[in-house]
Amino acid sequence: QVQLVESGGGLVQAGGSLRLSCAASGGTFSSYRMGWFGQAPGKEREFVAYISRSGGTTYYADSVKGRFTISRDNAKNTVYLQMNSLKPEDTAVYYCAAAARLSVVSTPDEYDYWGQGAQVTVSS
Repeated sequence: QVQLVESGGGLVQAGGSLRLSCAASGGTFSSYRMGWFGQAPGKEREFVAYISRSGGTTYYADSVKGRFTISRDNAKNTVYLQMNSLKPEDTAVYYCAAAARLSVVSTPDEYDYWGQGAQVTVSS
């Protein structure tokens, strides 16, 4: 059983930055692949970023490439999402997720554990 808790969300102006954190407990953090997903109002949950167990491999949605950076600190059992150059269309609830086994990093159903989400609102 793994528990994930997001923090760092809030209201930011367009062009600003925010860093989300996801703290894990109840499992061996380094054994899990980690992802970030965003769900905007009225839309389905969408893939944002992925990081491998050691942090050596990352993937990003096209919409955030060059602006967002996913990272992890296994010693702190934490995964991060650095969000730069934020746009109003980035407004969403952001969820971190953990997967023991994974084939397609962008598919929500492949992840085993989810946090409660962190609201990110970008004003225009």
